[in-house]
Amino acid sequence: MTDNCPKCGLPKDICVCKTIAREEQKIEVRISTRRFGKEVTVVDGLDDQDLDIRDLESKLKSKLACGGTSKDGTIELQGNHMRRIKDVLVSLGFEEDLIEVKN
Repeated sequence: MTDNCPKCGLPKDICVCKTIAREEQKIEVRISTRRFGKEVTVVDGLDDQDLDIRDLESKLKSKLACGGTSKDGTIELQGNHMRRIKDVLVSLGFEEDLIEVKN
């Protein structure tokens, strides 16, 4: 027997809930300065109910070759990654028009 997704009712092997959740996220990316002038790239606006924030954090850290953490629907990446973050998020399935990069 196949298990069905509780949200969409489709079998779990063809469920599209996570894909739809990624396409609907309005993401804001900005730079924050921490102690001693260290820069941190902050990815905000993620809904931790629909997405696995820890998995997304791990993928971003791997692709951007940096450290970081996630808490309260926000991902903090060590360093300034403003040039590449939008391309990486789009490659992970997020909608390009809904990603706002603030300088």
